[in-house]
Amino acid sequence: MTQSAVAQIADALMYEGYVLYPYRATTVKNRHRWTIGALVPFSYSQADGGGEPCSLQTECLVRGDHRTTVTVRTRFLHPLERTDRDSSWQEGVEREFTIPGVELAELAACARQVSFAFNAARTTDGEVHRIQHAIEGRVDLSATRLVAELFRVTIVAANHTSLETSAGMSRDAVMLRSLASAHLILSVNAGEFVSLTDPPEGLKPFVDGCRNVGVWPVLVGDADRRDTIIASPIILSDFPRVAPESSGDFFDGTEIDEMLALRIRTLTEEEKRLMAGLDSRARALLARIDAMSDAELARLHGTHRPANPMPGDRVRLRPRGRTDALDLLLTGKVATVVSVEEDFEGRTHLCVTVDDDPGSDLGEIGMPGHRFFYRQDEMELLPPRGEEGR
Repeated sequence: MTQSAVAQIADALMYEGYVLYPYRATTVKNRHRWTIGALVPFSYSQADGGGEPCSLQTECLVRGDHRTTVTVRTRFLHPLERTDRDSSWQEGVEREFTIPGVELAELAACARQVSFAFNAARTTDGEVHRIQHAIEGRVDLSATRLVAELFRVTIVAANHTSLETSAGMSRDAVMLRSLASAHLILSVNAGEFVSLTDPPEGLKPFVDGCRNVGVWPVLVGDADRRDTIIASPIILSDFPRVAPESSGDFFDGTEIDEMLALRIRTLTEEEKRLMAGLDSRARALLARIDAMSDAELARLHGTHRPANPMPGDRVRLRPRGRTDALDLLLTGKVATVVSVEEDFEGRTHLCVTVDDDPGSDLGEIGMPGHRFFYRQDEMELLPPRGEEGR
């Protein structure tokens, strides 16, 4: 997966819930903004008894040594208030603060605190006024060396925006000083992350010791390199992907693209006018659906993708976290799944035979030396024979 594909996933998470069907400001569910991943100012959170969070924390495991560095990107939407003669609406401006290339060995010896700030802004365009308040934040970084070549990395991002007083302040006013849809992207150089969702054997006790608050870290990007993690308030599985059939953002991940596209097509002209007047993202969504052909709409109707490799499926082997010479030899080999089996500890393994093994037929009848066992995340599902390149 390319970095642009990682950015596509990160943006989909950032704008989840940004505006919901039927995409009008007067809709009840669009009046209560920034419900996903919002970090309010610290002083407001304290006065509120912690009801609204002011910080998030992610902890993850990194295999590495003295050369390993980590880059932390804190991303969020900076709300602004747009008012005109008829309405008021809170828009969001993308913000990103990057802390590049910090050595894990250095973090293990001494934690770091890095502050960031974005200034206030005020613009007027005819009868449209936009006001954006200044916000301040801080990112705390630390690391703990657990065993040789294994670190636990802790990142805390918090909203430290100053408030003269929080007494009597409305939620809308607080949200204008908040970090909306806050999430983290972590990347390592000369190292790799460990999956917290499906950790390798022997590392589960260290995974259980990781504490994540408000976000959950999952692997994204290149499955072979395992050098990027997204920690977001929306829980995903490792290596999530945006469906290739999706025509673009609908901002409402609890619904399916086809249903939302059909619903938008049923809006009245007055409802479409109100939707277009919401903001540029709503206008772009409306224009995209209006221009969608019947063939494009039909592509959204449904695509079958096997969730798990099944007996008879062709796969490419990608052994992970192993040093066995045979596993290294089999990396990248095309194999066929023979059976799905469960061990005494309840873990599922896929039994495969290697296609270019002259004795693969012996593996099919269970002969040792010609059949091999791997987890699902250690293989890549391939098209059936004869369908390559379709």
